[in-house]
Amino acid sequence: MRSFTVSADGNLKDFTDCAYPQGSFYFSALLRGKDIKVNGVRVSKNVRVKAGDEIVYYTSQKQENTESHKIVYEDGNILVADKFSGVTSEGLFSELCYGGEFYAVHRLDRNTSGLIVYAKTSEAEKALLAAFRERGVEKTYVALCKNEFVNDSATLTAYLVKDEKNSFVKVYGKEIEGGAKIITQYKVLKKRGDVAVIEIMLHTGKTHQIRAHMAYIGCPVLGDEKYGDCELNKKYRLKRQCLIAKYLTFGKDTHLPEIGGRTFESSFVLPELND
Repeated sequence: MRSFTVSADGNLKDFTDCAYPQGSFYFSALLRGKDIKVNGVRVSKNVRVKAGDEIVYYTSQKQENTESHKIVYEDGNILVADKFSGVTSEGLFSELCYGGEFYAVHRLDRNTSGLIVYAKTSEAEKALLAAFRERGVEKTYVALCKNEFVNDSATLTAYLVKDEKNSFVKVYGKEIEGGAKIITQYKVLKKRGDVAVIEIMLHTGKTHQIRAHMAYIGCPVLGDEKYGDCELNKKYRLKRQCLIAKYLTFGKDTHLPEIGGRTFESSFVLPELND
């Protein structure tokens, strides 16, 4: 059993996604069993919740022990985690904070798996934020994409406009009012029919940048239900994007000597697809 206090108005599902990974994994089952209470009342649907409401999840021991991440590296200053697909960065942060003090410095999309780093002290938070801001941290992703690549490698520049209300972004090929400049570098590692394995390095880090930019050039990430190719996703029976934050490399001048010059690698791998 886990209990939480709601900090802002919203709905139960969104709160669960951001507060309790194990509750998010089993949300439908918990509703079916009426194993969630809102202010002492058992609920069976996604209800509205208000700031100050008490939410109690009657999860089983097995459900509570479901992994949301693996620890790749930890010291007194930072924790590098390998986040499972289906877990929000906010939910993982909440879970970590349940056992200690942590600070979020960047995020991954819910259905993107792989490496994410958290600070454990305010000094480490400042150092990491500065490292990300000054491009002292290199983030490398791997993905399965639709194989419509004109070039096997390129550095792409475009402009991204974010629609906060609908959690959606749109990419434009030229500068546009309200658009943020994005730079995405990719390299095709392997081609097989209508699918390609690619490596991606971000030079900017905007919301949904990889997914939207790859879709913009006609090579969407497989499994992406927001920006992807519906027919290709259906062909390979994919409902989550095949995108992994595979490597995190910290520059030698990072003000955290324990990790300066080090590269961490995610244990997650892309799926092998059968036609």
